[in-house]
Formats: sequence, C-alpha cells, structure tokens
Amino acid sequence: MLRVGENGAGKTEIMYTANMSYAQIQKYLGFLLSHGFINKVKLGNPSVSYQVSEKGGELLRNIDSIVEVLEFRNGNNGHGA
Repeated sequence: MLRVGENGAGKTEIMYTANMSYAQIQKYLGFLLSHGFINKVKLGNPSVSYQVSEKGGELLRNIDSIVEVLEFRNGNNGHGA
C-alpha cells in the first residue's frame, strides 16, 4: 500500500493495486495517516491523493533492508528461487 503512494495515488488506485476492499483501505489509510507514514494531498474538490511522507519512505527503506537480510539468510542471496 505504501509503495503505491510513493508517487501519489488516489484511494481507488490504491484499492485496486493493493487488491483491498474499500473497508480495508479506509482502515489502513487511517492508520498510515495517523502515524505520519502518508500525507493527504488535496488536488481539487473533491479530488484527494495520498503520498508517502518522509517517515513512510524511511519505513519502506527499513522494510527493504529487512527483506534483503531475510533473503540472504534463506540462502537466496537476493536472487529468486
């Protein structure tokens, strides 16, 4: 969900790309907004876009680092099986 918002995305785009229901999107957008991982950007009335904040970008980089370590430990050395 955060990856979709790296360059800004609307609720519908996030919902379809992340393969989530409207109820799930509402829940997770609320969580991400309240914790400062994304920002709500008004583009017009009623158009709104969601964009990853600096804190959200840091979270994504940390997740990438963890995934990289886990893949290495599983013997994949960053390469798929």
